[in-house]
Amino acid sequence: MDETTLKHQLLVAMPQMADPNFEHSVTYIVEHSSEGAMGLTLNRPVQISLGDILADMDIEIEVPPSERHRVVAGGPVQQEAGFILHAASTHWQSSILLSDGLMLTTSRDILEAIAIGEGPEQSLVCLGYAGWEAGQLEQELVENAWLSTPASRELILDTPFEQTWHAAAARIGVDMSLIATQAGHS
Repeated sequence: MDETTLKHQLLVAMPQMADPNFEHSVTYIVEHSSEGAMGLTLNRPVQISLGDILADMDIEIEVPPSERHRVVAGGPVQQEAGFILHAASTHWQSSILLSDGLMLTTSRDILEAIAIGEGPEQSLVCLGYAGWEAGQLEQELVENAWLSTPASRELILDTPFEQTWHAAAARIGVDMSLIATQAGHS
């Protein structure tokens, strides 16, 4: 693989995506190298609230989390693991600065802070992640399974789930409603 990386980009599933885990999905690429890739799907809401997660983790809730703390299925791998995307602010025990004022935290201390009203004002809690082996993502791109678009904190944290897919594609001038779901052959 050359030095091109998709790190900190969004992958927008093309309309013909057959995998139900990624149909109409938008995935933020956290890491991409010659060894593979790791991403977090942003627009697969689940029926679990952050309050439910805090209760399941025996974290006492003093200030109930607002609707600005959303929970999604981050991908089909390790769905019991949580990855919290939030605006860059305090560094928690396990935080990394991503791009565009976005941070990823995986430690319990951020959840404890949210439970007492001292954490970030909004977050996207991703349960699980998407993973690709070496060369797999590159092959999927060759097969036109994905569009790659620039990521933005606003799109990740502020865009309603039902608008994320179209909004991400629109960042590069693509109207997903105009793309055919099947390629023709002559």
